[in-house]
Order: sequence, then C-alpha cells, then structure tokens
Amino acid sequence: MKYQNLAGKILLVSLIAVCLNCSEKSSDDDETFATFTVNSNETHIEFFLKDDEANYLKSIENLKTYVEKNGKHVRFAMNGGMYQEDNKPLGLYIHNQKTITPLNTREAKGNFYLKPNGIFYITTDRRVFISRTENFTNDGQIQFATQSGPMLLIDGEINSQFTQDSDNVHIRNGVCVLEDNRVIFAISKKRVNFYEFAEHFKNLNCKNALYLDGFVSRMYLPEQKIEPLDGNFGVIIGITE
Repeated sequence: MKYQNLAGKILLVSLIAVCLNCSEKSSDDDETFATFTVNSNETHIEFFLKDDEANYLKSIENLKTYVEKNGKHVRFAMNGGMYQEDNKPLGLYIHNQKTITPLNTREAKGNFYLKPNGIFYITTDRRVFISRTENFTNDGQIQFATQSGPMLLIDGEINSQFTQDSDNVHIRNGVCVLEDNRVIFAISKKRVNFYEFAEHFKNLNCKNALYLDGFVSRMYLPEQKIEPLDGNFGVIIGITE
C-alpha cells in the first residue's frame, strides 16, 4: 500500500508538471513577438501627433527630438493607429480631450474597416479601455483616443473573421487592456497573420485587443534593445520621462 501511495504521488507530480508546462508561454513567443506591459495607474501614457509648430511628427526620431527639447526622454513609443496619406488619422483621434478627427463609421475595404473595429482610449483619471466602435461614447472625460481595426479579440475570443492558415502575413502591432488597468503593447518580430497575432494576446489573458497597423509598424523600447528611429506615422503612442 505504501508503494502504491508513493507511485500515485509521483504520477500526480508528473501530471502537474505537464500541466504547468502546457500553460507556459512558449519560447516561440519570445522569438516571434516583442511585448511591453505598463500600468497606467503608475505610468503616464500619452498620444502624439504634431509638434508645437503643427508639423506632423511622423517618425520616432522626430518624436525624440521634440520630447528632448522639453528636457525629457522617450522610454517607449509605437505607432498608434491607421492614417491617411497626409498622416491625418483615418478614424477618431482625441488629444487632450479635444476631438481632432471624428469617429469613422464608413463601410469600405481594408483592414481598418474589418468588423468590428475599435478604439483604444485613456480617460482623464488614467483608466484605459478598448471599445468596439459601435459601443463607444465620449463623455467628455477622454484624454486620448485612437481608432483602428480590426479588433483582434472580442470578449476573450479571437475575431471570427480570422483563419489559422491565412497567408495574409505582415509585421503587425497592437494593444490590449487587462482588468487591473495594465496595458500590453506588442509587435511581431516576423510576419504573422491576424489569427496568430490575436492568439498571442489571448495567451496573455487579454479580453479585448485592437490591431493598430501592419508592415509600417515600429516599437521603440531601449530597455529591450529595440531602437528603430524611422517611421512615417500618424498617431504615436509614447511614454516619456
């Protein structure tokens, strides 16, 4: 009986180890995605579009120059949503509670218009949200907002328009919000399809995640030795110190 109990315990420990290994993020994630998590209660996330002379910033290098003039440095930056040829945001953009471009609810072709698309926004008291466009309301207390699309995750489920074997692969970046007011930004290090990108956010326990853009995407994160300075963007999401 003692040996049977011992054997049972060994089997139980083995099963637990297997389950733990199954739940861990695979090493492929580190090779495929760069991820940055920040608590918006503790860290001020800002959106940038133009400099003080009303010129579009466009690139991370220009953002750095602009920020450093004010005695700060850029800790993190990422392009923050789709834009038109003149760098004007394609959808809703709110900057310091002022609506710069209105909500875009048109029907058209392209990633932005894949349903549902959505809005990543930050309130004046630093709460963060991702909302489906049709559910979004502006109560006047929104500090920053950017509209893009498609939504990658909706209530914890991968967007039903995505297929696992899709050959529509690109570098992609996106954002999700956790329930404790943490924000996860991610960019793929190699070309992935929408399903693979959405699955990455799901593995991070995200409920809602929003696609920001594709092959033009950049992440600037010196603490992970990711330091591109180029780009030709509209909105840039940044953290300065």
